[in-house]
Amino acid sequence: MNISIRNETENDYRQIEELTREAFWNLYVPGCNEHFLAHVMRNHKDFIASLDLVAILENRITGSIMYTKSHLVNESGEKIIVITFGPVSVLPEYQKKGIGFALIQHSIKKATADCYKAIVIQGHPYNYCKHGFKSSKDFNISDAEGRYPYSLLVLELEKGCLEGHTWKYYPSEVFNLNENDAEEFDKSFSHKKKEYRYSQEEFKIACRAYIE
Repeated sequence: MNISIRNETENDYRQIEELTREAFWNLYVPGCNEHFLAHVMRNHKDFIASLDLVAILENRITGSIMYTKSHLVNESGEKIIVITFGPVSVLPEYQKKGIGFALIQHSIKKATADCYKAIVIQGHPYNYCKHGFKSSKDFNISDAEGRYPYSLLVLELEKGCLEGHTWKYYPSEVFNLNENDAEEFDKSFSHKKKEYRYSQEEFKIACRAYIE
């Protein structure tokens, strides 16, 4: 597939929000709020514009990936900056064509070149272990409560930078969305019906799963 990747421009904003809405609608919950996240993320202090990328296939924007800064704190209170991607969005009719894979790989190479230490995300291991991500427990990285979520995954970009410590992960506050604001924002898009999907049940199970 002849997929090209470039940085998002301001002219792309609404199209990316519509694309993101299509990609996530009814996937994890009835409806979605990932398009609102994309909308507010761009103006947040943690947003990384250089890693805000879109994929072009057949002369059409078909995918998007966005990054924010997050951080880890170790047992001595030392803080290091890491990065987190999401949302990663691909139009439904273009999924399973390697677009998401290409966006993630391209951004990993760029993040490495930009000297970021590690990428920490929350997602399904099946989707991300192929990119080299491992369980956060392998790096002694827990959530803020000291637990090891099944979905918390880490890719070390600077090898060995996490060794010899225990860490707690703190994502950007931009992910703490106001649900009422998200609902109001969604009203500016064409109507879509909120429905139940079995993928929502799988998501709820994964969110409650922890590694001992």
